[in-house]
Amino acid sequence: MAQAKEMSTAEWELMRVVWTLHEASSSDIIMAIHGKKDWTESTIKTLLRRLVQKEVLTTRKEGRKFIYRPLIGEDDAMDQMTTEVFSRLCRMKKGRTLTKLVANTTLSQSDIKELQKTLAEKLQTAPKMVACDCIAPMSCGHCENDSVMA
Repeated sequence: MAQAKEMSTAEWELMRVVWTLHEASSSDIIMAIHGKKDWTESTIKTLLRRLVQKEVLTTRKEGRKFIYRPLIGEDDAMDQMTTEVFSRLCRMKKGRTLTKLVANTTLSQSDIKELQKTLAEKLQTAPKMVACDCIAPMSCGHCENDSVMA
């Protein structure tokens, strides 16, 4: 399976178009992107070629057109990306980071209800404190008062 974490921000933009269209010719993608970005046709084609090389997109030729189709679903790609990003954070800071993310994200009422349900379930088994997992926890500044926790 393709790895979403290997995609650049520009490549994500193209993938969002292909995910929306499910399958698209290079000209369809170029038209969609031109409404959002000031990229040249050659830049877009280069990005598409990279996505095919990364095995995130597949392509087939129909006459003179190249048709692109995703090899990874949007949800799978988002899950991979967020898991990879959060794996870089100190465990103690993940909750605070999620709180900021939720506070700064527009959410529907159903999204909020689902978050509340998930949080209520997690509360049942959550530790009182999450231990720091930095390489040198006593000097990381995250857990000055709680160095025993690490």
